[in-house]
Amino acid sequence: MKVIEGKLSASGLRFCIVASRFNSFITDRLIAGALDALKRSGGSEDDIELVRIPGAWEFPVTVRAIAAQKRHHAIICLGAVIRGDTPHFDYVAGEAAGGLARIASETGVPVAFGVLTTNTVEQAVDRSGAKSGNKGFDAAMTAIEMADLLRQLGDGSR
Repeated sequence: MKVIEGKLSASGLRFCIVASRFNSFITDRLIAGALDALKRSGGSEDDIELVRIPGAWEFPVTVRAIAAQKRHHAIICLGAVIRGDTPHFDYVAGEAAGGLARIASETGVPVAFGVLTTNTVEQAVDRSGAKSGNKGFDAAMTAIEMADLLRQLGDGSR
């Protein structure tokens, strides 16, 4: 049996990190985690772009434009949507997740979902480098593995 799986080496791969400015005290920590993962995995700073957007609602339109350029092996989306007292959370989180999944499927560019969707600020802090690790780091590792896997499967478009 032949098993094909992505390796955790970012060497020679190009990444775009798309991060929301909303809840920047959280997203800045997620960015640091993603950059740490990319560098620890052999990625070059010259092969990483950072695009800042206002909030999670803007992920789909931004990521679609980036993916269409076919310049990156994977895109890492980082943000934090924290539940409030209104249903706004449900709309923003749901549309961001659904939109990004569709873009990855339609374009063939891996899109790692590092957008925290939490009930409290404390949960977001925990997931951005405190008790629960750093989900920015985790999202970058997913992007690395998927970019390498697609390269092995013969996606030579990038």
